[in-house]
Amino acid sequence: MVIPPPVRPPRIINYLKPYVLKMHFTNKYVSAQVIHAPTATVASSASSQEKTLRSSMESTRDVSAAGKIGKILGERLLLKDIPAVAVHLKREQRYHGKVKAVIDSLREVGVKLL
Repeated sequence: MVIPPPVRPPRIINYLKPYVLKMHFTNKYVSAQVIHAPTATVASSASSQEKTLRSSMESTRDVSAAGKIGKILGERLLLKDIPAVAVHLKREQRYHGKVKAVIDSLREVGVKLL
């Protein structure tokens, strides 16, 4: 069952950050996706589980893999004309290691972080 997002007045939508970056790390893979918050849809995503990316990576779970995922995601965002994203970190995620690699590689590509 699909639940539609809540209807918000226009003045509130102006202050919301429309694109949010979410990252997920497992013991085997790294994945990141950008979600369009008003419509609750995935705008773009990248993961080390993709077959085309696995062959070019030495490891699918370390910091270098996280950097490559961030770079690929940034390029996909710029192709879709999304210049800026907000970062949503979970409670246990800190700006260190894999999280830092993804965010820094997004900045290097040219995506602005809010």
